Amino acid sequence: MAREYHLHLISDATGETLNTVAKAVSAQFDGIAAREHIYSLVRTERQLQRAVNHIAANPGIVFFTLVNPSLRKTLEAECGKLKVPCVSILDRAVQVLGKFLGVEESHRPGGQHDMDSRYLERVEALNFAIQHDDGQNTQNFSRADVVLVGVRRSSKTPTCIYLAIRGVKAANIPVVPGVELPEHLFSLTKPLVVGLWLSPERLLQIRRNRLITMGETKGSDYVDEEAVRAEIANTRKLFERFDWPSIDVSRRSIEETAAAILNLLAEREPAQ
Repeated sequence: MAREYHLHLISDATGETLNTVAKAVSAQFDGIAAREHIYSLVRTERQLQRAVNHIAANPGIVFFTLVNPSLRKTLEAECGKLKVPCVSILDRAVQVLGKFLGVEESHRPGGQHDMDSRYLERVEALNFAIQHDDGQNTQNFSRADVVLVGVRRSSKTPTCIYLAIRGVKAANIPVVPGVELPEHLFSLTKPLVVGLWLSPERLLQIRRNRLITMGETKGSDYVDEEAVRAEIANTRKLFERFDWPSIDVSRRSIEETAAAILNLLAEREPAQ
């Protein structure tokens, strides 16, 4: 059984940044699980006191992102009384950046979520991903930054959505046995075309679970072992024929697959 500890996450905004960092840090310790207590949009002394009362009842470690100096001071003082570790996860990065730029920080909560041009880019990218999912509107694929190609159930859609959140316009199209891919897919020049594949064993596991979830029990080539092996082999040959970079997603998370694609895009930029 994993050893548990209380992890208190206090933020004056949505807590998205804090939660992401906390999960990355916690993942470095095997056999230990965090029981997370999340306090978002903490911007008044009263809201902070509620969090402090909860910390007192469940002592652990506190990670926070509070830019209001008064709230920070109060939290650090209260945690000191409780003898609870209290860490501002952005302090060091903000200090170094401020020194480099030669300017003072604004102390503005939630500043990273301003309605700026990058936010609008992400919204546009998300709409694009939805409109060009699963082989829809292939005539517009030339407007994409990335086009993902792969067999059914190879995580194309969630990867496109994750990329869209990063501002990348991503489309995807499935490779289905007996169904021809659109001819213009092979002549795309602007988008980076990336193939996604996975081991037959992993694909069979995912597809069988999918059928169970949907309440279907009939057998078909969709979950036939020989057919699936041939499907994977033919798909990989397709990637090689058109010299598309490919990624094995058998044991990758969506985030890891997206990171690999972002790296491919970064490597490609100087050549454009």
